[in-house]
Amino acid sequence: MAPSGRPDEDLIAALAQRDLNALEELYDRYNQIAYSLAYRIVGDRGIAEDVTQEAFLSVWRQAASYHREKASARTWLMSIVHHRSIDRIRHAASTGNTVPYDEIPESRAESDKPSIWQQAWSNVRGDLVRGALERLPVEQKKSIELAYFSGYTQTEIAELMGVPLGTVKGRMRIGLQKLRAMLNGMEIEAPG
Repeated sequence: MAPSGRPDEDLIAALAQRDLNALEELYDRYNQIAYSLAYRIVGDRGIAEDVTQEAFLSVWRQAASYHREKASARTWLMSIVHHRSIDRIRHAASTGNTVPYDEIPESRAESDKPSIWQQAWSNVRGDLVRGALERLPVEQKKSIELAYFSGYTQTEIAELMGVPLGTVKGRMRIGLQKLRAMLNGMEIEAPG
């Protein structure tokens, strides 16, 4: 049930009947959370805004396909945002969608601009994580990659790998514990 107003599931049912007030209420309730999730995934404010709008449009179009016994309305909505975000990243990567050098602004807000040391530290951390990931058993590594880098849910991973959901959960838990232990054992200080 939502903090005020109609329950989320009732709003989705009303959307299936093309009730614009239900869409407005759902948007008011979840647009900030949806935007935050999209921004964490895509890392760009403009793209996150686009993804959020696309997700609510998808909710409007797909409301009749929602089944409350499978997931809460909030979970369903956030999964749409998550998948739209991952799709946007994949599309940008596949099209080589980059900004031409002559269109890069000459100055950015100083707070947005990471220092060379922060960039280097980020690269080192990425290399450390990739190296640690390579040291995991294949099943654990593949489960983690599918979840964190390809955006699959654990249920989807179980289907892809042809194993029970509990097996995927166990592989990921153990793999993440091993990663944490490996990375904690490396003594590297972040730049100050």
